Amino acid sequence: MKKILVLSDTHGYIDDRIEEYAKNSDEVWHAGDFGSLEVLKKLKKISFLRGVYGNIDNHYLRGSLSEFEIFEVEKLKVLLIHISGNSKNLSSKVDTLINSHKPNILVCGHSHILKIEYLKSKKILYLNPGAAGKYGFHKIRTMIKFEIINEAINNMNVIELGKRSKI
Repeated sequence: MKKILVLSDTHGYIDDRIEEYAKNSDEVWHAGDFGSLEVLKKLKKISFLRGVYGNIDNHYLRGSLSEFEIFEVEKLKVLLIHISGNSKNLSSKVDTLINSHKPNILVCGHSHILKIEYLKSKKILYLNPGAAGKYGFHKIRTMIKFEIINEAINNMNVIELGKRSKI
């Protein structure tokens, strides 16, 4: 069994609640727009981190992270990428990656819109955790947590971290 925390779009912000959830997870998956090297380093200290860079991430972060990651956890294959297109219209790049690697789960960010949907046509679970940071148009900061047990996702929950700042 693995406890997973999924977040994205921190934009240089991390607080005690995010840290606490990360500490209580076996793995943290960050779908890009870390916003600062400090956020990356802090999450790496707290838990096992898998992450990709996003469109706002600078050359230091891009030098430390990949554009996408494909990995396996408890026999489930995961595609982690920042920009995927929306669940109804995936980008051609993501379509190609899905067709080539056949992941069970697609984790993305960028839109700041929380979305959990099974895409029947692709046979893939689409996860966008929304934004955990304070910058953007989202009203509530969110993350997703779940467990992987015997090749199945269990106990999936949306975590609401409160309102974003008015900036």
